[in-house]
Amino acid sequence: MSKKLAAEFFGTFWLVFGGCGTAVLAAGFPQLGVGFVGVALAFGLTVVTMAYAVGGISGGHFNPAISFGVAIAGRLSWAELIPYWVSQVVGGTAGAAVLYVIASGAPDFVAGKFASNGYGALSPGHYSMLAALVAETTLTAAFLIVVLGSTSKTAPSGFAPLAIGLTLTVIHLISIPVTNTSVNPARSTAAALFAQTDALGQLWLFWVAPLAGAALGALIWKSLIETKAA
Repeated sequence: MSKKLAAEFFGTFWLVFGGCGTAVLAAGFPQLGVGFVGVALAFGLTVVTMAYAVGGISGGHFNPAISFGVAIAGRLSWAELIPYWVSQVVGGTAGAAVLYVIASGAPDFVAGKFASNGYGALSPGHYSMLAALVAETTLTAAFLIVVLGSTSKTAPSGFAPLAIGLTLTVIHLISIPVTNTSVNPARSTAAALFAQTDALGQLWLFWVAPLAGAALGALIWKSLIETKAA
């Protein structure tokens, strides 16, 4: 169990450090940075790389919503769920802390949003709370279906990390303007802790919506897709 939790810690650390790090350090630097497309790719690539590196140990969730959906689908014991969540949140927070130390070394550093998620005034496109709720729920459900499908016995062997990472990239391309993309409560918590905004006050949505979406995705998989695959 300790190896599984360590794998989830390091995987979530890398996801937050790599994904949020790209957003904070490189998205707009100097004036022609990587942009939101680069940030989307960074998040997808962090999942691909760590899924190949440690996914065989823990399942490569790096996300409390994914762990929740996988538990509903019967592929993770409920006894392991809370320890997974703790490791993911702590790992993500550690990644954000290291990023903060690096980013604050710039002479004109201001934490600002610090790649945090939000709605209303904290949404990149000033989308409403309802829009954020629907987007995060829907996209997490789709994400969970891809995770379960690509790791099922009928899926081609060895391609799951690519499918999952590419899906996360597409999710970011869709929803960066809406919420700055969460679909991951650990990532949202980690960034909100260092943001100089009301991100912590809005954090509830980025737990509720991804968990609801994960449950929805797991139920869709179990009732419609898994039955047909069997």
